[in-house]
Amino acid sequence: MKVLVSSCIIGCNCKYNGGNNLNSRVVDFLKDEEVIEVCPEMLVGMSIPRASAEIVDGCVTESNGKDVDKEYRKGVEMALEKIKQEDIDLVILQSRSPTCGVNRIYDGSFTGKLIKFILKIFYIMQKRGALNDKTKKIEKRR
Repeated sequence: MKVLVSSCIIGCNCKYNGGNNLNSRVVDFLKDEEVIEVCPEMLVGMSIPRASAEIVDGCVTESNGKDVDKEYRKGVEMALEKIKQEDIDLVILQSRSPTCGVNRIYDGSFTGKLIKFILKIFYIMQKRGALNDKTKKIEKRR
């Protein structure tokens, strides 16, 4: 099975704060699978660490007020280009991220409040029939 996964979930220190979202159950699940990892922020060359960012009025903005929408959109486009020709069976992306958010992202107030939202990368993967939020199911299985 070919699986697209957010780099931070499998231990890459690419989060805004220089950390990761390592999920050992996901890593175990992926051990015998063909993995394609992706981090739009890394693809576009954003610094690590960097200010946290949320989608504010439709534009990605850092907590310090800097507009980084262009960079984030370019990163997503680069990620989509990377996987364009891949026949992906399953997608496991990091929830709450402004580029990979699974069904919910932060609301743009930088207060930790989450809202329902479908990001472009999900819409495209959903149309391909590969969109699944399996992280919680994987955690329950193991």
